[in-house]
Formats: sequence, C-alpha cells, structure tokens
Amino acid sequence: MTPETPTHTDDLEQPTKTVQRSAREIVQENEKKWGPSLIRAGWMSLPNTIVLRQKALGLDALDMNILLVLFTYWWRADDLPFPSKQTIANIIGVDPSTVRRRIQKMEKAGFIRRIERRVIGDRSKTNLYDFAGLVKEATPFAMEELEQREQRKAERSARIRRKGKPKFKIVEP
Repeated sequence: MTPETPTHTDDLEQPTKTVQRSAREIVQENEKKWGPSLIRAGWMSLPNTIVLRQKALGLDALDMNILLVLFTYWWRADDLPFPSKQTIANIIGVDPSTVRRRIQKMEKAGFIRRIERRVIGDRSKTNLYDFAGLVKEATPFAMEELEQREQRKAERSARIRRKGKPKFKIVEP
C-alpha cells in the first residue's frame, strides 16, 4: 500500500526539506529498514501524530493495538476496513468482548464510527469502521507540530542572519 504522490519530510533536524518520491522509492526505503520479506508481506502508512500524541488523544496501548489492526485492513480511503472483533481479538490476544468494549469507548469518544452492514433474513456482515473522527481530533495536534516546526525554522534562519552562514576555508598543508 503506497500513496499515489508520496512525500517525505525529514526528521526535525531538517524539517523543511520535503522531497517528492515515487511509490517504488518509498517501498525501497522501507525494504532497507525492514527487509524485503516483511515489506512484501504488507505494510501500512500511519501519521506520526496519532502515535506521538496518543496520550493527549486519550488512547492507551490497547486502543492503539486495536487501531493498528484496523488500519492494517484499511488499504484505500474509500474502502473502509471490516475485520471482525474476533479477528482483532485473535491478533492482539484478548477476548472479543474486550475489543467490543474498547471499540464502543473509541466510538463514544468520536474516534471511530461503526457502520453496520445488515443483511435481511441472514446474519449481519462485520461492521465497517470509519476513522474520520480520529482524523478530525488528531489534526489540531498535527497543526501544532507543523507550527512548532515553522517556528524552529524561523528561529534557525534568524540565528543564521545574526551570525552569518558558516564560512569554510580550504587550508593547504
């Protein structure tokens, strides 16, 4: 799973360097980190803000595990994931009732919206899961991080203006 026009922003040391990269380049970079077998078996994209601000969002480790499993099944924006609670429970090693309660909690917090798939005269299909609420709740934290990044960039530029760019001189032996 790779985005159509991926971008990569370097770590906080060089926060303003954004480079357009092809989907293949992103896969190759991930293969360098994780090895080709793990990447070929499947990988997902997840905004750093959701991981780094999980506590501020009110998510604990179990909530994050459930979300990670759900995100693993979310390949395209239009195709919402629909793993069963039993599948999620088996993957993370908890009882399905624990998954049900946690999903209800995240739904009440507005992070997840369950979409029932009723079948008339038969058992219902598994729920679809929509994360628009989580995106909405996490976005202010992302905006804050971007503002801080811009502030650091401005401070760095001001320092350079005050001190001037480093001057390198070739010294001959």
